[in-house]
Amino acid sequence: MSSGLPTTVLPAPTAPEAEQLQAARALPVVERRAAVAAVAATFPRFLDCWADLGDLGRDTIERYAAYRVGYHRGLDALRANGWRGSGYVRWAEPTNHGFLRSLRGLALMANEIGEADEAERCQTFLLQLDPSGTPVS
Repeated sequence: MSSGLPTTVLPAPTAPEAEQLQAARALPVVERRAAVAAVAATFPRFLDCWADLGDLGRDTIERYAAYRVGYHRGLDALRANGWRGSGYVRWAEPTNHGFLRSLRGLALMANEIGEADEAERCQTFLLQLDPSGTPVS
């Protein structure tokens, strides 16, 4: 018997990843983007960095690109952790936030650049992954 769709939870970042991102986030706004980018360069699989870079992007296209990298790296991470293209990836799990934030940001930026079909696919995917929704901020 099945208990419904499976839920995938991404692993927690390592201590160095978390510490370096926390330090970058604590910097003044004018220094923060470069510091987060340096963490992403050191730990390119750390999804929270890509979501942060999307949030800190200097323009719509830079934001779109960072969110897209976070989304694709997130799909890779999900697959590596047992996700097979269906099932839940819940916001309630803090370690899923980087991927879900990247997907939400990609939807918003796709809409901004006139990619309405991509924006709609991303929004639909978000609801499939977590029907309870993801917070706006």
